[in-house]
Amino acid sequence: MPDKLTNLGFTDRFAQEATLYPDLHPARVISQYKELYRVATVESEMLAEISGKMRHAAVDMSDYPAVGDFVMIDRNEGSQDHAIIHQTMKRKRVFIRKAAGKAHDVQVVAANIDIVFICMSLNNDFNLRRLERYLAIAWDSGATPVIVLTKADLCSDIPEKLREIETIAFGVDVLVTSSLSEDGYTAVLKYITLGQTVVFIGSSGVGKSTLINRILGEELIETREIRRDDKGRHATTNRELFLIPTGGCIIDTPGMRELGLESANLARTFVDIDELAAQCKFKDCKHENEPGCMVRKAIAEGILTEERLQSYLKLKKEAKYEGMNSKQIEKEKISTMFSDFGGIKNAKRYIKSKDKGK
Repeated sequence: MPDKLTNLGFTDRFAQEATLYPDLHPARVISQYKELYRVATVESEMLAEISGKMRHAAVDMSDYPAVGDFVMIDRNEGSQDHAIIHQTMKRKRVFIRKAAGKAHDVQVVAANIDIVFICMSLNNDFNLRRLERYLAIAWDSGATPVIVLTKADLCSDIPEKLREIETIAFGVDVLVTSSLSEDGYTAVLKYITLGQTVVFIGSSGVGKSTLINRILGEELIETREIRRDDKGRHATTNRELFLIPTGGCIIDTPGMRELGLESANLARTFVDIDELAAQCKFKDCKHENEPGCMVRKAIAEGILTEERLQSYLKLKKEAKYEGMNSKQIEKEKISTMFSDFGGIKNAKRYIKSKDKGK
């Protein structure tokens, strides 16, 4: 019988990293409250706070532990005092959003996730452009996106909606669920196995909490409907990780209508446009009125819609990738990753110098 930490996704990869801290104990962050965290260990659950050293070293919000993170703490069992978090283990995947009120800071929404369930209801919330946005962020997290269409009982043209999604969600599984069906959640449950972590995202009121409650077998999450003006009311107010009775775990997130594209994988989301752009006469084609533009030709022939192109250009601009092709975007992302070293060239020099010193 696997222990609780294994059920929570503590794999050999994390176990190996944990050996670097022989005096500490591994735990997973299951909820967060301002400056306190609830963590789960092999033995128990307890409240924890970060060490003064971690706090001093933190540069922005993403440096702090988040729900889903594996951390190293000073004890394995609870006591009257809070446990102390001394180290956040390297994240294998991360789902981020722009931090509210800050220009460049980002907030970790969920860490170490395997599947991102993108929930969208089959009523007035249905929006292909919003779905493209969610897909771009989900792909960039490194997790596998799965589209979950909720409230099928409110839709009279499901086949048409599915055909629309097929034109933008290449290689992504699509599930159709209904709140009226008692076993409507079983299609989702099949994707969640022992040790896997999944996250549900989507606008407020689309049925995320209803799905999560049915998967958990308990009414743990407050549910609220979409208002008549189609502006969802937030049911969940804090991110929290829950163990699933059949194995695996769920991270529930507050409803997010506005997602900032601080990090996005546009190449995976707009693979059709990228393939067309690669055939354009000019490498720096902006897909406006340039001769030999294969993107404009596809639009003229009805293969691609103008709305999808405009969505692509808008997201590129928002993600600060305007004017770049897919290769340039990836180069920019790599350069950003190595910015602390003064660029990728300096990073390579640093790695070589470390190798020589061994």
